[in-house]
Order: sequence, then structure tokens, then C-alpha cells
Amino acid sequence: MRTSITSRLNFRLWIHLVGVVLALDILLLVAVSVGIVMYAEHRIAEAVESIGDPRSLSEDSVRLLSISGISVVPLDRDPTGCEIPGLFRRAFPEQTAGGTRWFEFHVEHPVGSGEHLGDAEQALLRRIYNLTYRIELTSDDYSYAVRMTLGPVIRVPMAIFIVLLIAELLAVLRSLSIGGHIIQRTMRPIVELAEKAQSMTTARGPYSPEEIQALAGKLEGITAARLDTRIDVDGAQDELKSVAAAINSMLDRINESYKAQARFVSDASHELRSPIAAIQGYANLLDRWGKHDEQALQESIDAIKEEAANMKELVEQLLFLAKGDSHAMPLHEELINLSDVAEAVVKETQMIDDRHVLESRLTPVHAKADPGLIKQALRILVDNAIKYTPSGGRIVVSVKRSADMAWLTVQDDGIGIPPEAVPRIFDRFYRADDSRARATGGTGLGLSIAKWIVERHGGRIEVLSRQDIGTRISIVIPAAEQ
Repeated sequence: MRTSITSRLNFRLWIHLVGVVLALDILLLVAVSVGIVMYAEHRIAEAVESIGDPRSLSEDSVRLLSISGISVVPLDRDPTGCEIPGLFRRAFPEQTAGGTRWFEFHVEHPVGSGEHLGDAEQALLRRIYNLTYRIELTSDDYSYAVRMTLGPVIRVPMAIFIVLLIAELLAVLRSLSIGGHIIQRTMRPIVELAEKAQSMTTARGPYSPEEIQALAGKLEGITAARLDTRIDVDGAQDELKSVAAAINSMLDRINESYKAQARFVSDASHELRSPIAAIQGYANLLDRWGKHDEQALQESIDAIKEEAANMKELVEQLLFLAKGDSHAMPLHEELINLSDVAEAVVKETQMIDDRHVLESRLTPVHAKADPGLIKQALRILVDNAIKYTPSGGRIVVSVKRSADMAWLTVQDDGIGIPPEAVPRIFDRFYRADDSRARATGGTGLGLSIAKWIVERHGGRIEVLSRQDIGTRISIVIPAAEQ
């Protein structure tokens, strides 16, 4: 089964602990058993030495031996059982080293109180407590067996061993819970890394240098040329899946940003190349003919001034977007009347444009916003309406409130936008018609700037356009009470 690292590690440590406990118990059992056997060996050796000739053993001696759990039984056969190899006989008493040994259960009646136990438990206790260690010896062609009941010797170690087993069982069971908590605390840095990567992936604000540096070491193998590299999520454990998924998601965003930046640089270079080429061409014209031809001189000066103005506008827009992308553009919010802003834009436009009919439908609506940026966004929409509306066309600027949102709308009856181009009009340097855009002098950055301004105010831009009918673009931002 596929489980988390915490569960698998905790289970493996628990199995290892159980193995260690069982090994120690087995070692303890072996040590206690050897000790009991050696104790019985020495007791039987002492009895054999005190008995002398077992055939002349008196009843009082038999009774005295039985009190200590030792009995002597004559044999009518040769000794049988396990013999001690000659190499190991030195470890056994001299009196019993040559005998044969084996264990037997010779008493069948219950030992001690066991009325509360079942028949099976009582039978087990009888066999354990009546265990006898038997040594068969031969002396002067006379065979006899000396046996010692180990029940009294076994009872204390057995009671201690049972208590130890219960304590070990409780400790092993408790280790499942304690081990899980310890491993979770140990794995906490990985979880925090996952949370940090996830927050960095979903956050809309800027990344701090500390946040970037925290993940830098994890992504050393992924460079700008290999941003399509991804971490295998299916092969990761539960704790690492969130980290891998978060890093992959962040890599997707970085890859898109990297591609967008590359496109932006390419488009900006292309846009700057045209006015620079024009200025260079007119400069060459001046160098050749302008010194003596007043018409060529004036034409070159006018063209250079126009192209320089276009370059200035383009550079200013690029700087604006660069500041916006780096979150270096300050936002000075204050409570403003959006109707006043719209009225100022309409008056300014009427002063410089007399080819269109400008109307205003203004309702006092207040919002907490930066008046300069809102005015700039609205001016961009009005300028676009002027560029793409034929002479004599009508442009309507309106301000209204709907629920908790303020609407600034610019509507024209111009050429409209093709349906396939509407989703892309806010892309930087995008033009629905390059030839028409060159004629109007657009750079393809105005709507991108307007969108950035509106989103920075927590709003959105809605577009409705039909070709040869007109376009309506609305700035929607949160309204405020006066």
C-alpha cells in the first residue's frame, strides 16, 4: 500500500522495536534457563556427594532430600538421555558430568491454587510447575536417577518475566503513538516547505528575497533553459506530494513569466527598432540633402520630432509597466468623485479633438482610489475610442453605480473589435490590425496599462464589441460611501 512517509517510517521503527524486544526476551529466557539448569546441576551434585552409595540410602535421608525437591529412583536399565560432550564437561560438576540428562513431567496433580483458571490453563501450570530435571548415573554397576523439581525455582523468574512482558507490550503499543508524533515533529520542516511553496505559488503579492532564497537550493538543477522540468508527483510520498505539486505549479508560473518576459523584450525591441530606423534614415537624408534643401530639412525635422515623441511615449509606457511588474508603483488612494475625474477627461479631450462628438452621462459615484491612475486609465480608453471611431462619430463617457461597484464606461460607434481578438486586446504589444495600428500611432500597451491600474484597485475591465457597430469598455471598481 502507498502510505505517507510518517506512517511507513513509524511502522518500520515499531517493527524494529518489536524485534529488539523479542530478541532481548529470548536472550533473557536463554540466560535464565541456563542459570536454572546450572543451579539444578550443583544441587544434584551436592546430593550425590552426600548420598554416597544410593543402595544404602535410609528413609530419613530420602525424606530430607524430598524436602529440598530432590528424589533418588533406582533404575532397572542402563541410563538414557542426553550426554554432555567431553569438551564441555569441565563446565559441569565432577559428580554429575558423566551422567545423562533430560526433562520430565512426573507429577499430574495441580500445584498451588488455580480454581479460577480453566482446564487448559491448569494443565499448563501443572506442566510448568512440575517440570523435573533428571540425571541418570551409574555407580559400581548400579544405575539410578536423581531428579529435582524445578517448579519452586521457576516461579519467581516466571512471575518477573510475565510482568516484564506486560510492561513491554504496553511500551510497544505506546511507541506507535509517541513515534508518530516524534516523526511528525521531525518532518515538520518538509511540511513548512510545502506550505511556503504553496503560499508562494498562490500569493498575488511580490515574492520576498528570503522566500526566493528558501527555495533556491531545492531548484538548483532547474535553469532558465530547463523551466519545463517537473518533479514526479505520482512517485512522491504524501508529505512530498504537496511540495512537488507546489513547486511544479510555481515552475509553471515562472515558465509563463519567463516566456512572457522574452516576448515582451522581443516586442519592445521590435517597436523601438522602427522609430530608430526612421530617425536614422532622416538623419542620413539631412546629411546628404538637408544642408541645401530647405524642404528636405523641414521634412526630416518634423519626422524626427514625431518619431522621437513616439519613442518617448513608448519608453514611458515600458517604464510604467516595469514598475508595475516589480510592484514599485505607489498607489495613493483617497476618496474621490469619479464623475469629477470623468468630466475632467472629457473637457481635456474636447479641447484637442473636434472631429468627434463627446457626450457625458455622469452620476456622482465615490470610490477610494488613486485619482491620477484612474484618470490615466480612463484617458487610455477615450484615446482608443477616438483612434478607432471615424470622424463625426459619437463617444459617450458615463459614470454610474450598481450595487457596491462603480462603473466608468466609454462607448463609441467605431469600427469595433473582431471577436477572435477580444480575449487578447490586453496583451502587451497586441494589435488586432497592425497596419491600422501603425496609421493611428498606437503601441499596443495602452490597454495593458489600463488593465494593470484597474486590477491594482481590486476591479476589472469588461469589454463588449461588435464589428462596424461599436465598442463599449467599462472600468468596474469597488464603490465607497461619501
